[in-house]
Amino acid sequence: MASTILDASNPALIKESSDVKIYESFDHLDLPENLLRGIYAHGFNKPSAIQSKGIKPMVDKRDTLAQAQSGTGKTGTFVIGSLSGVDPTINKPQVMVLVHTRELADQIHKVFKSIGQFMKVKVLWAVGGNNLRDDIRALEEGVQVIVGCPGRVYDLASRGLIDRSNMRYLILDEADQMLTDLFYKQVMCILEKGFPATTQVALFSATMPDTVLSVAEKILKNPIRILIPPDAVKLDGIVQFYVPITRIDYKVECLADLYKNLNIAQAVIFCNQRKTAEQLAEKMTQLGYPITCLHGELDKKERQKRMSDFMSGDCRAMIATDIIARGIDVQQLSLVINYELPNNREDYVHRIGRAGRFGRKGTTINLLLPEEEPLMKDIVEHYKMVLQELPERVDLISL
Repeated sequence: MASTILDASNPALIKESSDVKIYESFDHLDLPENLLRGIYAHGFNKPSAIQSKGIKPMVDKRDTLAQAQSGTGKTGTFVIGSLSGVDPTINKPQVMVLVHTRELADQIHKVFKSIGQFMKVKVLWAVGGNNLRDDIRALEEGVQVIVGCPGRVYDLASRGLIDRSNMRYLILDEADQMLTDLFYKQVMCILEKGFPATTQVALFSATMPDTVLSVAEKILKNPIRILIPPDAVKLDGIVQFYVPITRIDYKVECLADLYKNLNIAQAVIFCNQRKTAEQLAEKMTQLGYPITCLHGELDKKERQKRMSDFMSGDCRAMIATDIIARGIDVQQLSLVINYELPNNREDYVHRIGRAGRFGRKGTTINLLLPEEEPLMKDIVEHYKMVLQELPERVDLISL
């Protein structure tokens, strides 16, 4: 039987499990030698806060429900935790990670390959748009780790191509997205595809709304809970500003003024819809600001090219939908602009978390129409954030 998960609607009731322990060094986590070599080669020196708490339960084969601020090392936590139980001599899938976008899947599969390099683990990146025959060939040749999106993984599983007999870890990253209506049925169908009773399940996310905790109660067995209340998600390293805008057509003018007066290394400008993102990118380009645009309806090659240009720094600014609001790590990204506020609190946290990752400082600027102000107020009050009006001398802001 799964244990009871406390109600997320009352922050006072969310508590960590009493047996959570903190490990200040990777050397104290009982990890295989070749895994330790990969951890240090990847650039990790000591565990982050979530890694210090979340790796050992996975090493100890505990189901895990883990929440931590965006950009604090969740990916490293479940990559290290799951690789600790992988036997490289068994040429069959032992870890499955499900995520909601191909970009996040790509980033995670690269972290697995980097940290697992001395273990010589083989990792499959299974997402829609990739050649299905290539995925089938990789599975036939043998992989230890599958990182993918629900659609492609469900397709492969339905064809009987994924051997689950040795599956040791099943991980849902960005669980609040993975368990929404868009993915819920596919995820639950995958879970019903005959995993061994010994498979450990882990849910990771920066936010844990009621829906996640309700599903967690059904699929986790005696989980260890690593949770933080809403007011601890506020991302203190990110300074948040707002600009009151009286008419929607003034937003483009405001954005152009920001570009004139700010020394921007790299920035992401978030819109809610593909059409808005494309129109804004066209207007900014016409005004002479080189900018790229990313959304889920671009074909695979174009998405990869635009994302690669941005990650490498060849392109300084990207207008995007929430396709990159979660998980994506761009080292030089210090500014997030919300051209439009997202439709819910959780997505706001994930968006602003693109800046200031792993303790770096960051800045968020929200362009607010009068009708957006109530939602902004709700977000600020819920997470106990500090929001200030953008000063007239924006050139004095440190990015």
